[in-house]
Amino acid sequence: MSWQPDPTALQELVTVLRDSTSPDSDVQRRMAERLDSFQNVPGYIAYLAHIIILCPGEEETTRSVAGLILKNTISRPVGTSGMDAAALAYVKSVILRGMADPSQTVRQTVGTVIVNLMVQTEDGGWPEGLETLMRAIDSQDENEQEGAFNSLVKIAEDGPTKLDCEINGQRPINYLMERFLAHTEHPNARIRVYALTCIKHYLYLKNQAAMVNIDNIMQALFRRASDASSDVRCIVCQCLSTLLTMRPDKLLPEMSNVAEYMLYSARDQDETVALEASEFWLTFGEDPALSDALRPWLPKVAPLLLTGMVYSQSDLDWLGGAEEEDEAVPDKESDIKPRFHGAKSHAQEHEEDPTASNGNRKTENEGEDDEESEYDYDEDDDEEDMTGEWNLRKCSAAALDVMSVTFGDEMLEILLPYLKEKLFSDNWQEKESGILALGAIAEGCMSGVRPHLPQLMPFLVTSLSDSKPLVRSITCWTIGRYSAWACEQEGPGRDEFFVPVLEGLLRMVLDSNKRVQEAGCSAFATLEEEAGAILEPYLEPVLRGLVTAFGKYQQKNLLILYDAIGTLADSVGSALARPDYLQILMPSLIDKWVSLPDENTDLVPLLECLSSVTIAAGHAFAPYAHPVFERCLNLVQNSLVAYQAYQQNPDQIEEPEPSFVVVALDLLSGLCQGLGVNIVELVQASDKSILQLMTGSIVHPEDSIRQSALALLGDIAIAAFPLIQPHLAEIMPSVIQQIEIDPPSSHISVCNNATWAVGEIALQHAADSTPLQPFVAPIIERLVPILCNSRSPRSLSENAAVTIGRIGLVCPAPIAPHLEHFAKQWCTALWEIKDNDEKDSAFRGFCMLIQANPAGIQKDYLWFCNAVCKWQRPSPELNDMFHKILTGFKQMLGEEAWNAEKASYPAPLVNRLHERYGV
Repeated sequence: MSWQPDPTALQELVTVLRDSTSPDSDVQRRMAERLDSFQNVPGYIAYLAHIIILCPGEEETTRSVAGLILKNTISRPVGTSGMDAAALAYVKSVILRGMADPSQTVRQTVGTVIVNLMVQTEDGGWPEGLETLMRAIDSQDENEQEGAFNSLVKIAEDGPTKLDCEINGQRPINYLMERFLAHTEHPNARIRVYALTCIKHYLYLKNQAAMVNIDNIMQALFRRASDASSDVRCIVCQCLSTLLTMRPDKLLPEMSNVAEYMLYSARDQDETVALEASEFWLTFGEDPALSDALRPWLPKVAPLLLTGMVYSQSDLDWLGGAEEEDEAVPDKESDIKPRFHGAKSHAQEHEEDPTASNGNRKTENEGEDDEESEYDYDEDDDEEDMTGEWNLRKCSAAALDVMSVTFGDEMLEILLPYLKEKLFSDNWQEKESGILALGAIAEGCMSGVRPHLPQLMPFLVTSLSDSKPLVRSITCWTIGRYSAWACEQEGPGRDEFFVPVLEGLLRMVLDSNKRVQEAGCSAFATLEEEAGAILEPYLEPVLRGLVTAFGKYQQKNLLILYDAIGTLADSVGSALARPDYLQILMPSLIDKWVSLPDENTDLVPLLECLSSVTIAAGHAFAPYAHPVFERCLNLVQNSLVAYQAYQQNPDQIEEPEPSFVVVALDLLSGLCQGLGVNIVELVQASDKSILQLMTGSIVHPEDSIRQSALALLGDIAIAAFPLIQPHLAEIMPSVIQQIEIDPPSSHISVCNNATWAVGEIALQHAADSTPLQPFVAPIIERLVPILCNSRSPRSLSENAAVTIGRIGLVCPAPIAPHLEHFAKQWCTALWEIKDNDEKDSAFRGFCMLIQANPAGIQKDYLWFCNAVCKWQRPSPELNDMFHKILTGFKQMLGEEAWNAEKASYPAPLVNRLHERYGV
């Protein structure tokens, strides 16, 4: 017998569903609790299906709520409460009727339920449902037809294989593709859109049914190109972009007609159509293989993109208060983007990386892209500001950026007359779009723009005084894109260009419009990074300007201000250590520090900022260090305790946010780096054990916490090794466990920091290797396979090589016999690393391994010679070691054999060996 509802239970559930839509929050909360209790009612999902399908007299809202709950509930495994097999069978038997419901809202909701049922079922597991959908798309009932197509579109998006599986010897997609093509001619525009959307998804997947019908699909798209419905034209543009990506061989022969159509559509009165047509040009520009096909269209595309970058009226309507002096208006909670702190991972600096500072810095997580988007000037989620949405303006700017990188000055030559017209227009919107375009081409067209910058930069600085905040904000961003040029100027050019840029951006930091403040602060941070030590003579006015901003900024821009101050500290380094500079800066930071409770997420960027300040200030930070140190310990302790509570009761307690403990550990690392051995005084004065908290964090389940704890361990080893020396027997096993031979991507940075920390600890044992000896074998057993593993990330191989060398400096005897197994990989891992103390200690250790086992390097001697000659300025001690090994090897071989050996070496290497070492 089929399932039947209990009338009393049915009525009770209907009542609860009605009340759940009440505007009263207390009523909503009570009803949500009652709905949760229904989860345990046998056949719960059947009741929900009954309400949405077989209670047509009930309110549309109530039925839709029932459908949404049903969609979420059927995701649970069969057999759990309310999900028995009989109830599920009942749902499948009735839900398909909802496709013909008179209510479009109900049809849409039913579609999501059908898709969930289809996706949850194994391929071909609900043939009745699929057969019903296939019949319904040709139904004479337009509601049923729309409902079926709505479901098929969702299936194509979420579970496309459900239509491309074998059922009774047939593949439904083969039949459906023919019907999709037929329905592109349907008189109902909504059906045409549905049909084309399904085709688009299968084109993107290069599905066989789509590929077999590719010519028919193209003909269908061309027939619909001038469709009266803008929704249809929009999906036509999407399909053509998909074809360009997936089957350019089919589209390029038709490019003349397609390109003209896209140029025309990019000017469509419907902004959605215009956006999709512009997306086509972005797609075109992003594929270098298509550059020759795109080149002939640049003269028409370039001015089109410039036109698309002008603020539309709808953009301005969304921006709302962007023209106001709004600095006193508090931010809404929705204005603030979530922030995620990335723990630091140790990495080496390379000769090709001129921006790196020193070998002890820790970079962002392996594989993460830490660069901000070029269009971050309007990348927030402000409700009043379309900036969170992808729109025609953004798309046009992105396409111009991409094409300028591909075509360089060729693109600039085409753009120049149009760009001049816009930059010097009396219409502020045209001028603003020109400034945006100038910034968009900064990367690709820099060589061509450079000769014009002596005229353009003063123009941009003057534009910072424009009466329109939107002009001032975009000018900040564009100046940021060219700030490297301003920083290159020397002599009179520094006063003529760099100083006005510095003063202008600092003025924008203090603007009365919040949007301009944000753009100014972000651009100023970019200038700081480019300028570095050039900023030192201007530090006092810069600090006073940034500190003044504390009194003007609302919450959102304060977070950006913290970043700017942290970037300043990173850029000028020890120049910030003057007490008078810290007296300007620290009171404002301390005020914020004191006012923010431990659970406030704004504390995270403030701690990040302070971490940079402590490192830059060094010993000068000592007067401010004690409360910072104690609060960091509190944050770590409280977080570890909270995590223990969560582990004991995960159903009742929310998992603690790891960012607080990560930034606290990173700030403790900063204090170690800044204060050096003076950190001992803070440790001894505290009633909390930093070592105990650090050790607890090293074994924490959260990767980012372990990563930062290991960084702290290495920094303590550098700053105050006696603090950890008595505890190494307890600490080292946990550290070694973090060194994985083939770590998953999520663990690479943890492994990096563990490897680096071991190397720092080894270096401190130079006077007495005895305490380290028990750990050498298990460490080397992990590091050598990492070094010899071709899949190891570059950073991990480099850190492994450094640490092997450092252990060799202290304990060469256990490692030297294995030298022949890793000598080549060791040399190649480090020969591109910049000269620094880490590299020096590693090479001195490697030389000691060679001295202990000269035969171990013999077959890889060429690689060693190359690594030696890559050094620019080896220390006297290391240079002497190199000389002894090279001359010793020559003497061991004899003159004739050495000459024969050298004959196989590249000429530049032979010359360098002779010039430097006389061999």
